[in-house]
Amino acid sequence: MDFETLQTQQRLLVRQRVRPMVNQYEVHTEAADGSEGELVAFAQQKRMAFKEQVTIYTDDTKQHALFGFKARKRLDLASAYDVTDPQGRPIGVFRKDFKASLIASTWHLEQPGLGVTTGSERNKTVAILRRVWDFIPYVEILPFAWPYHFDFTADGQETFSVDKKFGLRDRYVIDIKDPRLDRRLVIAQAVALDALQHR
Repeated sequence: MDFETLQTQQRLLVRQRVRPMVNQYEVHTEAADGSEGELVAFAQQKRMAFKEQVTIYTDDTKQHALFGFKARKRLDLASAYDVTDPQGRPIGVFRKDFKASLIASTWHLEQPGLGVTTGSERNKTVAILRRVWDFIPYVEILPFAWPYHFDFTADGQETFSVDKKFGLRDRYVIDIKDPRLDRRLVIAQAVALDALQHR
């Protein structure tokens, strides 16, 4: 899918594949019947990486890079992540707000010319339950199946949302309200919500 067509998409579906030593993510358009449509992006993230770097490809053959994101610092819970195209040109930046995330995960997303968009978990009760879940012995190896949702806003207006669907396998629906948002930046943030949630 070319960039101009990708930019017209208002809803994207993300599904995680679990593989040994890596997390993989497929990003699809939504078909007319609500099912997964065309594959538009494929990401692979190594677990336990010291400096996070993720490349997003056009498909799972991994022959053509679409964009990528990389942490500015090693093992920094509040590190910023630069999102760039395959030639290294900047698309935007996202970072976790470590202090605000003690209660509910909070992220800040910046796209040149658009300012800052801030996203946090919609349901604070679910946010607290997720934190408790991580401290229960032997349960932490199981995925937290309860759905959680992130709403991103700028100047009091919703720009996009990421909704996790109920189930043991991670699936997300991205609804994009602001047509000016670079879809590559939105996809990077959505993948990071899953891949970097516990950092």
